[in-house]
Amino acid sequence: MKTTILLLTAIASNCMGQPTRDIKSERTKSDRNVMFIVVDDLNTTLGCYGHPVVNTPNIDRLAQMGIRFNHAYCNYAVSGPSRSSFLTGLRPETINVLDNNTPLQSVLGDRVTLPYLFKKNGFYTMSLGKVFHRDKEYNDPKAWDEIYSFAPTTIGKKGENRNMTAGALKWCEWMAAEGTDEDQADGQIAEKAVEFIKSEKDKPFFLAVGFHKPHDPFIAPREYFDMYPLEICDPPGIPPGWQPPYKHTLPGETSVFDKFSDQDKREFVRSYYACVSFMDAQVGKLLKALEETNQLDNTLIIFFGDNGYHLGEHNWWNKVTIFEKGTNAPFIIAGQSVRVKGLVSDAMFEYIDIYPTLAELMKLNNTPQYLEGKSFAEMVYDPSKPFRSEVRAIVRRGEMLGRMVKTAKWRYVEWDNGLKGNELYDQITDPTEYNNLACNIEYADLISELRTLLYKSE
Repeated sequence: MKTTILLLTAIASNCMGQPTRDIKSERTKSDRNVMFIVVDDLNTTLGCYGHPVVNTPNIDRLAQMGIRFNHAYCNYAVSGPSRSSFLTGLRPETINVLDNNTPLQSVLGDRVTLPYLFKKNGFYTMSLGKVFHRDKEYNDPKAWDEIYSFAPTTIGKKGENRNMTAGALKWCEWMAAEGTDEDQADGQIAEKAVEFIKSEKDKPFFLAVGFHKPHDPFIAPREYFDMYPLEICDPPGIPPGWQPPYKHTLPGETSVFDKFSDQDKREFVRSYYACVSFMDAQVGKLLKALEETNQLDNTLIIFFGDNGYHLGEHNWWNKVTIFEKGTNAPFIIAGQSVRVKGLVSDAMFEYIDIYPTLAELMKLNNTPQYLEGKSFAEMVYDPSKPFRSEVRAIVRRGEMLGRMVKTAKWRYVEWDNGLKGNELYDQITDPTEYNNLACNIEYADLISELRTLLYKSE
């Protein structure tokens, strides 16, 4: 696969007559600390990803400090399986977490999670908010020196609110909350992170920050809702008469969403935008604390969403799909390992690749040999290098699995090994994936090739 890189700052440097940088000679530079920011249900609705409405100045700044990846893909588009997968470096079907209710501890065995590897390498490890899917048996307690969870205050639970489905879906609700950022869990997470960043430390740290928003219910202080008048919160259009190829293409019936009025759709979009801007403000506090303590230049920062999210595409307002909107999520990495700042990469990778990449970038010892991901550290050092030519993901519908493989041009899906149907989308001519080509005989040879990629072992 040909990797497309937009060399923003590099071009500017060359235009000023600066000598070409020798990336290999700069490998001696390294980061001391890691700040690992994972955000619940964050899709690419961000300014730095080209969104024309959403205000995310702090995440945009972070992107200019490092590399923004356009094609990062989770291996399962829901929190429990996704997090269990990227924190173990194993595919969801290997670690055997295929839903939100399987405790990681019931399947982990003697496998070493990513934060535990950092701890075993002498890092001070702290977990703030939602890092693993849940606490206790869903977490890896031995991996952390400190673990903290947070909840909204009494004031933060009050405010103007509305359920957009008249109560049919309890989660489908927004609230323009009273109080300040610190009356919400994410504000408290940021406050604790800043306190830790500013404290005296005698070890390098691995600080994992798990922001809850924009996960539903969509609650943020009122000021963030006020940023987005309904008239600028446009929902996506859907081709007239479009229906999902199979009832299991989407994770549930769309009948509730069929009843959405234009106002319902706009309120949903607005509430998601508000929560994204609220989360962005918390990211800004972390960057400011690192800067004020002179740690911004020696901290590797990883920022990403745990899975994608539909905001009305395919008439779906949630996740758990293997469409582009379900599996693609933002991913930004910044630090000394990034030699040229402000790059945009179209190289593809899977979330199982995060673990081995961080282990290599931070020169960790005793990285497990059983990891199914592969390191893209060389691509961080030199983004012109190629990486994966295809990525894969799965999803479960009852006892049936759906499997997806994506190349630069095609997305191919099989349900129950093809027994319950297949889907094929040309992502160049049909980037929103509404035209299933799998039944066209002219694509039979292509489907055979993609099917080989879908089931190949690595």
